[in-house]
Amino acid sequence: MKKISAGTFCLLMSLTLSLRAGDEFCGIRNKAFGDGEQINFIVYYTLAGVFVNGGDATFTTTLERYNAKPVYHIVGSGQTNSFFDKFFKVRDTYESYIDTATLQPYKFIRNVFEGGYKKYENVSFNQKANTATSTKGTFKVSNCIQDVLSAVYYARNIDFNSYKSGDKINFDMYIDDEIFNMYIRYLGKEKIKTKYGKFNAIKFKPLLIKGTIFEGGEKMTVWVSDDPNHIPLRIESPISVGSVKVDMMGYKNLRYPMSSLVKVR
Repeated sequence: MKKISAGTFCLLMSLTLSLRAGDEFCGIRNKAFGDGEQINFIVYYTLAGVFVNGGDATFTTTLERYNAKPVYHIVGSGQTNSFFDKFFKVRDTYESYIDTATLQPYKFIRNVFEGGYKKYENVSFNQKANTATSTKGTFKVSNCIQDVLSAVYYARNIDFNSYKSGDKINFDMYIDDEIFNMYIRYLGKEKIKTKYGKFNAIKFKPLLIKGTIFEGGEKMTVWVSDDPNHIPLRIESPISVGSVKVDMMGYKNLRYPMSSLVKVR
């Protein structure tokens, strides 16, 4: 498997996984998010055994039209702060246009700068023909294929109550003109304390693609809110040097009240 660059923002992207052909999740409908949602994160890196603020990331959702069809235009952007820019500068932007009914992507854009590594992708999906078209040509993809960003929002609609601890949920992810067979391993529910507060959370581990910062395998742990919003609350992972932690630090216009929040810090 080839290596894929992964910087600050890619930590959040690591939980983005798309669906394997034939899975029951092809029929998922959106119940988790809506127009105008915004979620903010702070990224912390270990420095001499202490977690320090390394950067931030923001996800926004806007109801728009694409080729005369109603879509959610989802934008994720992340960057390191001025201090960490000296060591590993990150300026990443991901965009996805997804069908409001099926949550399948029509278009995906990735524009990243990660420590000198640059990558631009512009992909159009034809869900009926199961193809993805980029500057390198047209490629056959599996049924219900997702891009990196659309899969985050698709996965937020998974009914975790249908699984038991240890179960694997299989996905396919399209990136760099390839399909990656992935999964997340559900680990049950627990309370977690973050920089924002204390939450009832759903816990799982995504299978990671080996990259320049992250090792492959189930090294990352993710917690999402145990309420109908299913927003990421915390992500932890070892990296090539030290470790990294991402905490949700703000939100606007969630579809439902944040009922998983037990106590604000």
